[in-house]
Amino acid sequence: MLVKVILLLVFFGTMIGVGIYSRRHATNVNGFVLGGRSVGPWLTAFAYGTSYFSAVVFVGYAGQFGWKYGLSATWIGIGNALIGSLLAWVVLGRRTRIMSKHLSATTMPDFFGKRYKSNSIRIAASVISFIFLIPYTASVYNGLSRLFGMAFDIPYTVCVIVMAVLTGAYVILGGYMATAINDFIQGIIMLFGIVAVIAAVLNGQGGFLEAVKKLAEFESDVAVTAGQKGAFASFFGPDPLNLLGVVVLTSLGTWGLPQMVHKFYAIKDEKSVRTGTLISTLFAVVVSCGCYFLGGFGRLFDSKEIYAGSGSIIYDAIIPTMLSKLPDILLGVVIVLVLSASMSTLSSLVLTSSSTLTLDVIKGTFAKKMGEKKQLVCMRLLLVFFIVISVVIALDPPTFIAQLMGISWGALAGAFLAPFLYGLYWKGVTKAAVWASFLTGVGITVANMFVSFIKSPINAGAAAMIAGLIVVPVVSLLTPRMKKNASKL
Repeated sequence: MLVKVILLLVFFGTMIGVGIYSRRHATNVNGFVLGGRSVGPWLTAFAYGTSYFSAVVFVGYAGQFGWKYGLSATWIGIGNALIGSLLAWVVLGRRTRIMSKHLSATTMPDFFGKRYKSNSIRIAASVISFIFLIPYTASVYNGLSRLFGMAFDIPYTVCVIVMAVLTGAYVILGGYMATAINDFIQGIIMLFGIVAVIAAVLNGQGGFLEAVKKLAEFESDVAVTAGQKGAFASFFGPDPLNLLGVVVLTSLGTWGLPQMVHKFYAIKDEKSVRTGTLISTLFAVVVSCGCYFLGGFGRLFDSKEIYAGSGSIIYDAIIPTMLSKLPDILLGVVIVLVLSASMSTLSSLVLTSSSTLTLDVIKGTFAKKMGEKKQLVCMRLLLVFFIVISVVIALDPPTFIAQLMGISWGALAGAFLAPFLYGLYWKGVTKAAVWASFLTGVGITVANMFVSFIKSPINAGAAAMIAGLIVVPVVSLLTPRMKKNASKL
């Protein structure tokens, strides 16, 4: 216990220290939100990766999809690395930096408003961002608190509140630069931590080959594979079609998430984009592939701790159960690892939400003459407000983490991916097409919450994204084009 407490105190002290150090970069709006657009490739790449992979991935997704798909869940990590990181940087990185600087856009809703010359589109995008970033934030708290409860026997409520206060403190102090520096430190911890955890868990099962042999003996769901043995250790697993839906949502979805795209706004120059592409991809290979690979062995740790009273699986309990037998020093590393992943994601979410609401709704609509100091005060107040709301939701969350994240990613990426991607490269996108994408993404996600015409919220989110990619060009071709001066890039 002493080792774990010391590690946590050092970690928390470092985070707050970075926040205090970064205050000099947060004296104006550009510095607070974008770090002065001067963030280097290493900080940007690690900020992107640590915002991407949180406790939602390590605890929720790795546990759930590792249980369902076995070792084939590693394909999700591969998709995250190749599509969510490498291809995202190649397709979006340079172009986003150039256009956001040209348009003087500081947020994704601001980009939409200036790119499509519509204040109503900017407000709508801001409202969608604020509403649907909240459930994602709540899912981050949930995943982390399960590990804390296992390691320290601390009540869930205390874990949520402590994490919220600490994250809020360093973001309020140092803004984007504080999150970027802390993300770099947290990313280093994640890289070393995930490798150590995988080695320890497999060693406890007699090594990699012995663990795979044991996994191959499990029969899969009869409804999916007719009870064949070995599916959980196979190349594509017992259910490749649903696995593909997860790959699409978690990989392509990052292209339309405001807190992810925001990283490209702040990067220093084009050379930094090229360097950041390589660093971000390698980070994703280690962390994401490592998480899902580890989760693939979840069935080897089948015990009463992962079952609810009704007999259903508690997916969020699988990874904590796998880690519960680790030595104290390694368990302490795991806790700091997941804490790093969670706080980096949380800081990115709260900064994105507060800046969007301040700059795109309040200043952009109601207080256009608001000065720099008032904007900074407003962002910090809204940052606190956003954290409080997400904590309230996190204290009474849905049954498992993936449901929360699926709803959030589905609505945000379903609404924003297509108009953002097409808007970077094609002048023919119309305002009507943007509205159609917003309605499609949010409509499919929200309707599925009540009607459940698509059983899995993950697949519903993937469907929303794909629908948007089809709707935007079709509607753009059928509706009047924007005036030339309105679409000039």
